[in-house]
Amino acid sequence: MRWSFNLERSYSAALWLFGVAFLVFAMVVVGGATRLTGSGLSIVEWRPVTGILPPLSDHGWAVEFGKYQHIPQYRVLNRDISIDTFKGLYWWEWGHRLLGRVIGAAFLIPFLVLLYLRRIPDRLVWRCWVLLGLGGLQGFIGWWMVSSGLESRIYVAPERLTVHLLLALTIFSGCVWTGLEAWFGKARSGFPPEARWRWGALALLVLTVIQIKLGALVAGNQGGLVDADWPLMGGKVIPVDYAPKTMGLYDVLAHTQIATQFNHRLTAYVLLVFAVVFAALLTRAPRVADMVKRLAQAAAAAILVQAMVGVSALWLGMPLGISLFHQAWAVVVLSLTVSLSWRIRRA
Repeated sequence: MRWSFNLERSYSAALWLFGVAFLVFAMVVVGGATRLTGSGLSIVEWRPVTGILPPLSDHGWAVEFGKYQHIPQYRVLNRDISIDTFKGLYWWEWGHRLLGRVIGAAFLIPFLVLLYLRRIPDRLVWRCWVLLGLGGLQGFIGWWMVSSGLESRIYVAPERLTVHLLLALTIFSGCVWTGLEAWFGKARSGFPPEARWRWGALALLVLTVIQIKLGALVAGNQGGLVDADWPLMGGKVIPVDYAPKTMGLYDVLAHTQIATQFNHRLTAYVLLVFAVVFAALLTRAPRVADMVKRLAQAAAAAILVQAMVGVSALWLGMPLGISLFHQAWAVVVLSLTVSLSWRIRRA
């Protein structure tokens, strides 16, 4: 029996969207590992269909290694690596691209099936089409990012890396938000939450996104490898070389290690203070649902953990494990702030 498109809620659609969100989370972690291991430029071509197969012979590996040897990263950084070392780099990037294809299939196939069975509430169908379109766009953005490191740079452009990450997290947030809508149905009538709480939750979400954006710029510039002391930076409250006189404002904010790290630190302080104060005010407020209070408390606690992990990563010289956890935990923080903003808008 087919279901009507006028469904109030759909658990099957919600579980599908939450599953896709989890895969996007995994994609962000694998992407972080690809970047941290310096593997992101090991595949120098974009072959959406034929690229699904890795090299299957010694000759195939030699061909791929030869292509890599023509880009600046090899000539400047990796001129002495062996083909076995290259294989290690290649597998990270290949796995990252393969997971992207898996996510595309995991979204498209169940979406078409659920559409046919009329198991998606009518009000959510257009959102799912938008998410599908964003997923397709992400493939182009990924190649646009990689191509920036094939001509004259030894790494991808930091701003392109930032766009790539933010689009992935937009898709993640859209899946979480729409999944919650599908699971719980339309908001019931009742007393709407006070405007200040809605705006406060939105401000927390926006601050979280800004902080992630600044973190991506730090990562793209390898900014965590300089001035690794804390709470000072390079022994100063404001680092001396924050804005070199020879650089324009955009280059300072997007292409310097010191400025990107300093901006990331400052926003972290603002975000942490705001989250703690907002959670405290919500906890004491009457007529606010207990679930809203718990989400605000969880978001504040997660942001505190994230700040401590960030400082630890600096002190320890950005080891792979802690750096990966820092990136993965940022997505956990985002999921909590998205859920809080969604929940606080419902009666």
